Amino acid sequence: MKFAPHNYQHKAIKFMLERACAGLFLDPGMGKTSITLAAIKVLRSMRLVQKTLIIAPLRVCYSTWPAEIQKWDDFNHFRIEILHGSKKDAKLETDADIYITNPESLPWLVAATAGKPFPFDVLVVDESSKFKSPTSKRFRLIKKLLDKFRRRYILTGSPAPNGLLDLFGQVYIMDQGATFGPYITHYRENYFYPSGFGGYDWKLKEGSEQKIHKLLQPRVMRLAAADYLELPPLIEVNIPVHLPPEAMVKYLAMEKNLKTEVEEGHVTAANAAVATLKCRQIANGGIYTNADAGEWENIHNAKTEAVVDLVEELEGQPALVAFDFQHDLARLKHAFGKDTPHIGSGVSAKRSNELVQAWNRGDIPVLLGHPQSMAHGLNMQEAGRAVIWHSLTWNLEEREQFIRRVWRQGQQGRVFVYNIIAQNTIDHAIMRAVTQKDKSQKALLGALRDYWAEQNNKI
Repeated sequence: MKFAPHNYQHKAIKFMLERACAGLFLDPGMGKTSITLAAIKVLRSMRLVQKTLIIAPLRVCYSTWPAEIQKWDDFNHFRIEILHGSKKDAKLETDADIYITNPESLPWLVAATAGKPFPFDVLVVDESSKFKSPTSKRFRLIKKLLDKFRRRYILTGSPAPNGLLDLFGQVYIMDQGATFGPYITHYRENYFYPSGFGGYDWKLKEGSEQKIHKLLQPRVMRLAAADYLELPPLIEVNIPVHLPPEAMVKYLAMEKNLKTEVEEGHVTAANAAVATLKCRQIANGGIYTNADAGEWENIHNAKTEAVVDLVEELEGQPALVAFDFQHDLARLKHAFGKDTPHIGSGVSAKRSNELVQAWNRGDIPVLLGHPQSMAHGLNMQEAGRAVIWHSLTWNLEEREQFIRRVWRQGQQGRVFVYNIIAQNTIDHAIMRAVTQKDKSQKALLGALRDYWAEQNNKI
């Protein structure tokens, strides 16, 4: 099958070809993988580049990129190697066109290429928000390699999940400081001011949001799915649940005193941050008594029962249920049956793909998923339309991408997102926080979209 780009994809390919350093902020389903492969094909035909390195989350390495290469006749001549596992040293020496690896393999890659001719011309960082922290080890490692590439591209649909500070690391990978300067300290000082306890919470200075948008606009293309694809409505529903009185007593003790009583004795939080984590656990229904050993105690089943009731109301429509802690998973499996499938820690990429195929056939009525394990690379739009958040997350990117597994091109019906919210608990703060983060990111993406709509009108 031949790849026939849509008009917007043609513009994105042209955008990449015209820039040695660029970013694509595209919603899932917009074809950023195919767009990038098409640009690589043209660059190779012009003899401008030879070998490409793609850095992506592990599931995306094994599923998305190889599948897209095999799907289209235009790309299936590419020789690819996945640099992961025990044979990655030998694979690096193989004469391939595209090499794919994950961020966790960067220490090995830096060591393996040291003192040798660098084998790659093009760097593509897929889901670049994985590099949003410029103080992280993975950022420091990739920074050592940037000079060696002729071209660098970043791809993501969620560039600023926690605010505009998240942009610096990603954009630096793209342009080595040409947009925001070479140092995160200067970026903060120019556009933010310290706030909150200890000055660790950075707020935007007046007018800085617009300045950041303007600097970024010529270097990053934004394409929104709603502008180009026929997507069904997305409807969010908040479902309140009340903790049993005895569970609420335990919750308030942890919230106020950093300590609560369980059958095994006392559970104490070392500080407010740990107490916040434990309050989330209690709101969900359990608490770790010995986290290192995986030991936990059940506190209540209010959220689990709400999920069960909701699934019954769906009357057989497949439901994707988000969990966080392992004790959340255990309670859900107790409620739905121990053989209820899940995707999360310890589940292989092969098994995950099998479950996704079964889901898309309509064979799985309830699939339990950890957002961190399912945020990227899985297409699940063919059967279910219900996403249930048993366990809420602070992470906007994981929340958006988890929902986007179902709400994407090819989905035929309205998608419902159900948030199970424990009343008078930290759940309310979590929902407020992700809503505020969403506003900041939407403002950025909206400014980029408007800029490129104006540019396209001039063409």
